[in-house]
Amino acid sequence: MAIIETEATLHEAHRDNHTHRDVNGGWLRPAVFGAMDGLVSNLALMTGVAGGAVSQQTIVITGLSGLAAGAFSMAAGEYTSVASQRELVQAELDVERRELRKHPKDEERELAELYASRGVEPELAREVARQLSKDPEQALEIHAREELGIDPGDLPSPTVAAVSSFGSFALGALLPVLPYLLGATVLWPALLLALIGLFACGAIVAKVTARSWWFSGLRQLALGGAAAGVTYVLGSLFGTAVG
Repeated sequence: MAIIETEATLHEAHRDNHTHRDVNGGWLRPAVFGAMDGLVSNLALMTGVAGGAVSQQTIVITGLSGLAAGAFSMAAGEYTSVASQRELVQAELDVERRELRKHPKDEERELAELYASRGVEPELAREVARQLSKDPEQALEIHAREELGIDPGDLPSPTVAAVSSFGSFALGALLPVLPYLLGATVLWPALLLALIGLFACGAIVAKVTARSWWFSGLRQLALGGAAAGVTYVLGSLFGTAVG
């Protein structure tokens, strides 16, 4: 009885600790990339314009324009990219579906050979392939996973990718503009808030990766700060040249 209880406890511990994060979903990459891009690009844009010694109103208009243009551009780009990828996958699935319909025995033999190449005994591999091939949709799913490396039932959504990109980019791009909208008349509050946001974004990303939060946060802070510094210097140079 003690052994049974121990095995049950181990099973529960394994079940509780052996969960995986969603690495195939269509929202994480565009959301993370959108927030980072919104922060870095709009911060760099605003610091570049501020380096040219323009008015506060010009900086605010530039920031808001960068927010709107970038958010719509990110959403359109993500939608087109994910939709094109999805259409390509669907086309390949149609090819595999036709092959299963026209040459079922060849596809079954192909699956058996694949399992045998991975160490399954040939006779058992043939039997497994035979049983799995009874259901055409199940056979299609298995062939898609084994040959194409995709799950037909878990394809990314273009709409989810577009909405995630739009919202996250707009949120990130808003941070450098926010101090000006609240009455700031100099650049440093916007710069400070944006740099804090960059560190926070990097730290949050670390929650779904193997990196430590401080390393990821400092890395993003350094990259964003470097971009802002370079564009400020360029803005100053261009402003002097034009003036």
